[in-house]
Amino acid sequence: MDSPASSPAPLVLTPVLRVLRLCLHALLAGLLALAAVKAVAVGGPHAYAVVAAAVLMAGVYAVGTLSPAVGRSQRAATVWLAALGVSWLALLVVSPDGLWAAFPLYFLQLHLMPMRWGLAAVAVTATAAITSFVLHGQPISPGTFIGPLLGGAVAIATVLGYQALYRESERRRELIDELLSTRAELAEAERSAGTLAERERLAREIHDTLAQGLSSIQLLLRAAERALPAEDPALAHIRQAREAAQDNLAEARRFVRALSPPDLEHGSLAAALERLCTRTTGGPAVQFSVSGTPVELPTPYEVALLRIAQSALANTVRHAGAGRAEITLSFMDTSVALDVVDDGKGFDPHAVRRAVASTDEGGFGLPAMRARARSLGGTLSVESAPGQGTAVAITLPLPAGARS
Repeated sequence: MDSPASSPAPLVLTPVLRVLRLCLHALLAGLLALAAVKAVAVGGPHAYAVVAAAVLMAGVYAVGTLSPAVGRSQRAATVWLAALGVSWLALLVVSPDGLWAAFPLYFLQLHLMPMRWGLAAVAVTATAAITSFVLHGQPISPGTFIGPLLGGAVAIATVLGYQALYRESERRRELIDELLSTRAELAEAERSAGTLAERERLAREIHDTLAQGLSSIQLLLRAAERALPAEDPALAHIRQAREAAQDNLAEARRFVRALSPPDLEHGSLAAALERLCTRTTGGPAVQFSVSGTPVELPTPYEVALLRIAQSALANTVRHAGAGRAEITLSFMDTSVALDVVDDGKGFDPHAVRRAVASTDEGGFGLPAMRARARSLGGTLSVESAPGQGTAVAITLPLPAGARS
């Protein structure tokens, strides 16, 4: 039938299962036809009763196979099995040949009932078949008992084997679905990471080329404006050029801000770092603090410090086994510093550096952080030892315009 009661979801009617159903239909129909034909051929007072009982059982079976409710409802399946059992018992009363119909009944009982009730039903059915054969006065032989019992054992082994194969197939299907879903998520994450990296690259390029060039032009024009006498006719053109350069510099800075990471779009670097500490889960308790008087930093500085903090904190969560971590952003007269400290198990920085240099696998976190710091003229240092925690410190020189 459509689904075993013991399984959590209906079985999908695969081609193999459809063939098995057709074989079960043909088996029962053949056995009932054999009992009816034999009764008519042999004759006797109960011949027509055997034919009527066989037709009744075939009719009950057909009603159940054509009824959608039997496949959907445990109650409907139980009622149908009970009616089928009663019709089979009626056939057993009038003909000992009805016992052979027990074999397809085994499959139906195991298929539609919970396993423990199905096993009990198979045992009762086998007992009824053997008892009927004996009561009809048929010659008793070992096959009288072995046949129904062996048939029940074969049915049980077949159903249990099929259910095990089905569960394994479902597990593999779920695993494939999970792998496909994970691959899609990974592709989306890679696209997002690539988009963010390209935005950061464009922001750095605009800042380091257009914005710096426009700033230099503005300073040069301002110097020229101061050097010329007030009555010089070129002064108005110089002032106009300086204002145009100033407007374009402001526009370039707006582009840089628009291309900055989303975490920096809704506030300052300090606010982004505090959100980072709050969102970090599955690891140590993370605290954030600010030291000194905050000043506005160029976008590349904020991006570099945020990315280094994210990378260092991710390393702490994955590898340190720490119970507590702290991120400190320090503003000094001529520099800005970021410290990420944890009380985890620590490591040997020199051993890690040698391992990274001697292999192509992994270990790109610290080199990437150092590269970010060097690109802005800063330094990055790592202090750690086994069992003594880790401290990552980055120091960037403040540009002249950002110093307090």
